[in-house]
Parts: sequence; structure tokens; C-alpha cells
Amino acid sequence: MSLRTAQRASLVDQVIDQLKEQITSGSWQMNAKIPTETVLAEHLGVGRNTVREAVRALTHAGLLECRQGDGTYVRATSELSGAMARRLRAAEQLEILEVRRALEVEAARLAATRRSDGDVASIEAALAAREKAWSGGDPEAFVEADLAFHVAVVEATHNRVLIDLYVDFSAALRASIAAAGGSLEQNYIPHDAIVRAIVAGDATAAERAGHACMEHILIALTDSATLTS
Repeated sequence: MSLRTAQRASLVDQVIDQLKEQITSGSWQMNAKIPTETVLAEHLGVGRNTVREAVRALTHAGLLECRQGDGTYVRATSELSGAMARRLRAAEQLEILEVRRALEVEAARLAATRRSDGDVASIEAALAAREKAWSGGDPEAFVEADLAFHVAVVEATHNRVLIDLYVDFSAALRASIAAAGGSLEQNYIPHDAIVRAIVAGDATAAERAGHACMEHILIALTDSATLTS
């Protein structure tokens, strides 16, 4: 761990900053168990009470989760993702998909005008992986591959705020993609049109293709909800 001995002023704030850095830098990855209070206190050169207070603050912010009798785990990579995760746990799938549509359609439009050759290669590779995952019949693998494809498109926008927002939204997106996949069953939604439009630099076509894909998912989810109600 790259932790430093804390200075005397504002010890709790300094410890919070250092623990947060471990999370945001990826040193402590999502769902990973962090070191114990004793270990952290030793590395930081502070008392266990100071560490406990810092962990409590990060837990309240949604970055960490304390599990009784087990330890403390990384729950989110930023305050935004922590707050978003708490909010989305209470959201309906339809609400999440509507927000997903707004993000992904705009991402497709921007990617068409801003993508680099490297972005195109990443998007095409992600599409191929998505096709392979679908053919393999593994729902979990397909959800991850589908999300990876959309992340590749979002990254091609080179809009840092949009990228960070989409990544923070990804946990809820996994659930929405899985739910849509269960509703669609054999009705596969091809994403080739999105890729073709991005490669061609046609923002209007990319926006239209992205919108068509999301409308298909929303209709399928609505029909499924109607049938099961």
C-alpha cells in the first residue's frame, strides 16, 4: 500500500483523503475487502479511533460498506457513484432505462464526430466480443460484453464528464441490461448500425441507431411488465 504517515493537523480529514485515494486510484478495487483498522492505523501512524472515524465517514458517503463480523468493502469509486448507487437501488427498471437511453443516444452521436482510429478499433472489438457472448448463451457474459461495448462508445466521445457519469451508472446498467435480456429472450438487438454510423462519422445516423436500440428494449420491457402484471 502507498500510504503515508499522517500529519498531526486534521488527522481524520487526512486519513479520509488517503483512503479515498486508494479507492479512486484503483489500489482498492470495487468489492474488495480493505485492510483492517489495526493494519491501516499502523501504516498511517494514527490511532484506531481516527481510522474508524474516517472509515465511518467514507461509509456514510457510500464509498465503503461495513459488514458486521466480516470487514469493510469498497462499495463505490466516488461520492457520485456512491450516491447514485443508493438512489438507483430504489429506482424502477423503466426509469433506469430512460436515463440509459439519454446517455447512450447522446454518446453515439458525439462518438460519430469525435472518434479516433483507436476508438473505432475498440468499438469494433467490443462489438465482436458482444456477438461472441450472445452466441455462447451465457447471460452474465453477455451483460458484461454489452456494457463493455457501450463503454467503448462513450469513451469515444472524449467527454470526461459523460464518461465518468456513465461508469458511475454502470452498476445499475448491469441490472437493466440483464432485465432487458430476460425480457427479450431470443429477440436479439443488433448494434451493427451504431458502429457503422460511428465509423462513417454520421452523427445523425448514430443517434437514430442508438435511439432505435433503446426503444426496442423499452418496448420489450413494457410489454413484459404488462404480461406479468
